[in-house]
Amino acid sequence: MAKRIITVLGSTGKQGGSVVKSILEDSNASSQFHVRAVTRDPAKEGAKSLASLGAEVIAGDLNDKDSLHAAIKGAYGVFSVTNFWELFSAEAEEKQGRAVADVCKVYRAVTAMGVELRAVLTRVQAEGVKHLVWSSLLNVNKLSHGVLPNVHHFDAKANVEEYIRSLGLPASFFLPGFYMSNLPKKSLRDMGNGKWALALPMPADSPMPLFDTEADTGKFVKAMFLNEQKVLGKRIYGATAYYTPTEILDQFKELFPQTGKDTVFSQLPGHVFKGILASTGAPEPIQEEMLQNMRLMPEFGYYGGDTLDSSLAVRNYPSTCFGFSPTETPKILSEKPTTWKEYAKNNEAFAGLN
Repeated sequence: MAKRIITVLGSTGKQGGSVVKSILEDSNASSQFHVRAVTRDPAKEGAKSLASLGAEVIAGDLNDKDSLHAAIKGAYGVFSVTNFWELFSAEAEEKQGRAVADVCKVYRAVTAMGVELRAVLTRVQAEGVKHLVWSSLLNVNKLSHGVLPNVHHFDAKANVEEYIRSLGLPASFFLPGFYMSNLPKKSLRDMGNGKWALALPMPADSPMPLFDTEADTGKFVKAMFLNEQKVLGKRIYGATAYYTPTEILDQFKELFPQTGKDTVFSQLPGHVFKGILASTGAPEPIQEEMLQNMRLMPEFGYYGGDTLDSSLAVRNYPSTCFGFSPTETPKILSEKPTTWKEYAKNNEAFAGLN
C-alpha cells in the first residue's frame, strides 16, 4: 500500500520542522506517511537536514499561490503554519492562510468531481486533501470583548481558522501554548550580578500554558494525522500544563539551588515592559501587541479559561500530573510532552548553573 503524503508548509521553522522530524523518526508514522517538506529554499542547511531524514523537499512559498498547488496536489494531509513576525502584518498572514485553504479546497473539489464524472475526467489524478491541520490561536479581540484589540498575531490565525471552517474543509486546529523558549535569557535571566530574576508584566499566580515548540509540536500534530476521525473539527491545545511564574521559579530553584537561592520574580509595570522592548528596537505597535499578549493570560486566559484536560486526555498513557486520571481511556498521543523542568535542565542558557 502506497504511503499517504503529508505536506508540511513552513517545514524549516520550529513548528514545521518538529512535525517533519516527529513523523520520520517514528517507525509507525513513517511507515504510513511520506513527508513532503515545503520551503522557499531547498538548498539551505535546514532543508538539507530534513532531506537526510527522508523527507521529499520541494520549493514553495506561502506568498505564491501557484507554488502551493504543486506542494499540495496529491496530498492526503497538510500541516500549515504562518509567521506573523516575518512581515509584521496580520493582513499578509491571513492572505497566506486563506491561500492554503483555497488550494486544499480546489483539490478536495476536484476529487469529488472525479468520482461523479470519472468517464469525462479520467486525467484527474488529484487524491484530495483529507485532513488539513491549521496552526491556529484564539481571537483575542473577541475573547476580551475588545479590551485587548491588538494581539494581531493571534487574531489573524483565528480568522483563517474561521475561514477554513466556512469552506467545510476536513480540518483540525492545533493551538500552540506559550513557548518555553521565551523564558531562558529573556524573561528569566542573569541580571548582571550573578543573580537571576524572572520578570513579566503579570501577577505571580498567572496561568501560563508552557510548550516546548521544537520538541513537542510534532508529537501533537503527528497524533492528529494518525487519529484523523477523533480530531476533525476540533481544537487541540499544545501545552504541557499551566504553570504560574511562581511555579516556574520554584522548579528553577529545585534544579539550580545555588543559583536559585537569590532568584526573584518581578511583576513589571506595562510601561516598563514596553520600554524593555523599545530598547531592542521594537516599534510601539509591537510593544503594545506584546503587552496585550501578556495581559491575555491573567485577564482572560490564554485559552479563554479552558482547562487542558480535553487535549491532555487524548493520550495513551495514564498520569494524574498531566491533567487526567489513570481511569480515563487513552486515545491519541503516545509521547509525553516536555515539562518545564525537563526543558530547563537541558537548556543551553542554563548550562553551568548549580
